[in-house]
Amino acid sequence: MSTEALSVILVLTVFLLPFLLLFLWLRARKRLNKATIEINALNERFKPVVDIEAEVEVVRQSRERAESEVADLRKSYSEKKAIFDKLVKEVAVYDEQLALAQLGVYSPHFDFRDSDQFKANIDAVRAEHKAMVSAKTAIKAYTDWEVGGSKREGKKMADRAVRLSLRAFNNECDAALSNVTWRNVNTMEKRIQRAYEQIDKLNETLNISISPAYFQLKLKELWLTHEYREKQKEERDHEAEMRRLKREEDRLLKDAAAAEKEETKYKKLLDQAQAEAEKAVGTNTDQYEAKIAALSKQLEVAHAKAERAKSMAEQTRAGHIYVISNVGSFGEGVFKIGMTRRLEPMERVKELGDASVPFLFDTHAMIYCEDAPSVERGLHTAFDKQRVNRANGRKEFFRVALEEIETEIRKIEPIADIITGVEAQEYYETLAMIASESEMLEPIEEQFPDQI
Repeated sequence: MSTEALSVILVLTVFLLPFLLLFLWLRARKRLNKATIEINALNERFKPVVDIEAEVEVVRQSRERAESEVADLRKSYSEKKAIFDKLVKEVAVYDEQLALAQLGVYSPHFDFRDSDQFKANIDAVRAEHKAMVSAKTAIKAYTDWEVGGSKREGKKMADRAVRLSLRAFNNECDAALSNVTWRNVNTMEKRIQRAYEQIDKLNETLNISISPAYFQLKLKELWLTHEYREKQKEERDHEAEMRRLKREEDRLLKDAAAAEKEETKYKKLLDQAQAEAEKAVGTNTDQYEAKIAALSKQLEVAHAKAERAKSMAEQTRAGHIYVISNVGSFGEGVFKIGMTRRLEPMERVKELGDASVPFLFDTHAMIYCEDAPSVERGLHTAFDKQRVNRANGRKEFFRVALEEIETEIRKIEPIADIITGVEAQEYYETLAMIASESEMLEPIEEQFPDQI
């Protein structure tokens, strides 16, 4: 190819190249715009999916943080709960109100028949205390110390520490003994044990410790002192019951005398009426006959009453077994099963329903027995596990079905009258009054909305 042709081609190429480049750039720009539009459309189309995944990731991270915080909180709670439980036990030793709940119910350690035996054993334990202190076996130091190179001075130091420890322990025990009651006996026991442990711990470096035998003697003295006081209360209650029975016996004797006096009165009136009737004539005899008949009936009733009163006064075990309830005071299904030796047994029921309870008792059974104490004891034994107060056997209330009581009574007296219905008149009248008052207040209550 000639030089001129090459020149022409070169010129044309140089001239046309910018146009070609512009064309290619415009075409590429068009395709880029189209691709951008398509990408935007895809982003718009799948935007919810992208957002959900991002949200899921955020929630996942938030959950992990929450789980970590919960784990830390649980760990912290466990640590603090352990500290709290420890503190509760510590406080229970010094807080009488927590004693029953935290330290359990006291179990008796002795079974002496009366308070004198308890007193004798307390004196014996105290004598053992003194003997151990005198023999220097209550608290001992197990190491020979030297102070300033002198064993003698070291022994003085050890003896001084022993005396201080003994005084501290005895003071703590004496405080527990002087303040022990049924409510805090377990607390006091723990307090003595804690004093024993703490004093030994403080003396650990000195190798001084309280004798376990001396510690056990102190606990024994505490138990004896507590049970001695409880036995004294029991004896006082028993004496009060004996006084009550004596009053009933005196009342029986008084009733027997009154009944005999009443019988004598009617006998005299009858003799007088009969003597007057013998002297009367005519129509007056009819009047005297009617009077004699009335007096004879009254004398018969008085005689029967006198015989019964005399019999009950002579037979010290004769009496009435009663079954009563008081729904307003004690609720449904609670019955008192007791005994009275009064000539008029309902007087005892009325007495029980005096100012000590808000409502009167309902009587379900009243049975006369030749050996009332044995019958009462048999009924109490049958329902012993259903006592309302299982800590005090002298309280005669039982949570039991009336049908069960009736079954036991039928074994004693097959034809006894059992009243199964509960009248509780005053109680139900009170409920009606309360209900009536509530209805009167209802319009006032309606003025106020349930929620605001």
